[in-house]
Amino acid sequence: MRRTLTRLATLLLIALLIGTSICACSAFKGKEFDETEGWNASKLYAEAASEMDSGGYKKAIELYEKLEARYPFGRYAMQAQLDVAYANYKAEEPEAAIAAADRFIKLYPQNPFVDYAYFLKGIINYNRSVGFLDRYIPTDPSQRDPGAALDAFADFSELIKRFPDSKYTPDARQRMVYLRNNLAQNEVNVARYYMKRQAYVAAANRANYVIEHFQRTSAVKGALEVLVAAYQALGEEKLAADAQRVLDVNRKAGRFISNDPAPAEIGVTRKLWDYIELDKN
Repeated sequence: MRRTLTRLATLLLIALLIGTSICACSAFKGKEFDETEGWNASKLYAEAASEMDSGGYKKAIELYEKLEARYPFGRYAMQAQLDVAYANYKAEEPEAAIAAADRFIKLYPQNPFVDYAYFLKGIINYNRSVGFLDRYIPTDPSQRDPGAALDAFADFSELIKRFPDSKYTPDARQRMVYLRNNLAQNEVNVARYYMKRQAYVAAANRANYVIEHFQRTSAVKGALEVLVAAYQALGEEKLAADAQRVLDVNRKAGRFISNDPAPAEIGVTRKLWDYIELDKN
């Protein structure tokens, strides 16, 4: 009897030890190895910046986010937020990039580099409707959904209003002119669509909107042409004649503006840290 009890106790002890060992192994396996454990803020930032410079944007974002989580205060975390916005932009994640830029603007409204965050938002929205083929095949940007263009125009406008002396302001002004022309042409495209659908009143309204709100753009000539055709279709001969007279006078005087070429490719960079010397400390 005693031998049986001893054997049973031994088996129970072995089972207990095996179970404990299995749990310990499972716990160890469940914990992922993190090579960054123990890194200070300077080390995390340097490694993230290195990944960024070599095009490893996803890895850079991961490192910057760890930096922000572990060291939420200080200049490294502050700069990391701007770099996360840029990294997401380069990784073609516009929503995440804009969210990061907005977060920086909200947390550091008085930061000397906050104008960069506004500019980056504008550039992201400026480019977000450009697809893969658009980079290699010329297309008409006025044919695209104007939503992103409107957002970009608002972003650049905010930058110019808040920071008229910013080094990014001249570029923003140039892009606003280009965007305004495209937005005006989009309205003309819609007016022409209404003409095809024989919705002449709607076409005339769109054309008039361009003439009233987008003066000094290349779309005015097309808007006047649509207006003449719409009034003629509606039997409004006097209004059609007035619109034709305005069209003829401006054409003869050479007042219509031609389409401006798209602004050159932007050189947005992440190297703001050169100015605050994070790489030297």
